[in-house]
Amino acid sequence: MADHSTLNAVAAGIDPAKSRLGEGPSGRKPKPLLSRRNIVLYGLLFVAAAYYLLPLYVMVVTSLKGMPEIRMGNIFSPPMEITFEPWVKAWAQACTGLNCDGLSRGFWNSVRILVPSVLVSIVIASVSGYALANWRFKGAELFFSILVIGAFIPYQVMIYPIVILLREIGLYGSLSGLVIVHTIFGMPILTLLFRNYFASLPEELFKAARIDGAGFWQIYVRIMLPMSLPIFVVAMILQVTGIWNDFLFGVVFTRPDTYPMTVQLNNIVNSVQGVKEYNVNMAATILTGAVPLIVYFISGRLFVRGIAAGAVKG
Repeated sequence: MADHSTLNAVAAGIDPAKSRLGEGPSGRKPKPLLSRRNIVLYGLLFVAAAYYLLPLYVMVVTSLKGMPEIRMGNIFSPPMEITFEPWVKAWAQACTGLNCDGLSRGFWNSVRILVPSVLVSIVIASVSGYALANWRFKGAELFFSILVIGAFIPYQVMIYPIVILLREIGLYGSLSGLVIVHTIFGMPILTLLFRNYFASLPEELFKAARIDGAGFWQIYVRIMLPMSLPIFVVAMILQVTGIWNDFLFGVVFTRPDTYPMTVQLNNIVNSVQGVKEYNVNMAATILTGAVPLIVYFISGRLFVRGIAAGAVKG
């Protein structure tokens, strides 16, 4: 029922809404923009952002300068005359050992390593995680325990046995052998991510599909996959970042003509012959790190969604 003040206002011909204007605003009092809490919070965020962005800024401006300007010593000043010659040299002319064709060859080697490694490892890990989460089979707990242990074994422990294994099957020094290595080492952590994500989905969907007669692959393709875009993006970003930035496996399991981009970058930066060209080194570093940065910036929102939606749930 309306209160007495409202009834009296109606009886007097006064709009009840207007009669409440004199009562003052309702609800929470707005917080001041420059409160102590906001100043501390945004101050810390600004410092953290500057900490990560300042090195990138130095790399970009250095890569756009000529060597005479770099020798002046002010690394923070913007270029007085912008030049893209260091970028051209880093991509197509810098020497990476005996070859002087820049990073272009290493870039395409990295692409040929990255694409099959990411696709195969994600497909196998998603199916394995789905089976571990929804289908109870004999030995599932043992298999899961092996995966947990495998996810935390240091890579260095396995290098020598894998070298012998790849040599025996004739794949040592080839891109195919490195693809196999990245696929195998990526599967444990990816399987754990997919298993935890699928376990966080409503179990009623799986049971209803089973009652309707759907089988293993039908449930996976028609129910699980459409709901799993965020976790697939998480897995893709983790694999792209890990494989593209890898140096250890690239230098151990390949040869100079099949070196990935990171190994060639190391050869350019650590070259001891001739003049040290810092602008070329900076341009080569940015070119090498561009792919993971682009992938993350494009799909970063889905990455956060995937983590929040169950990627770290058990």
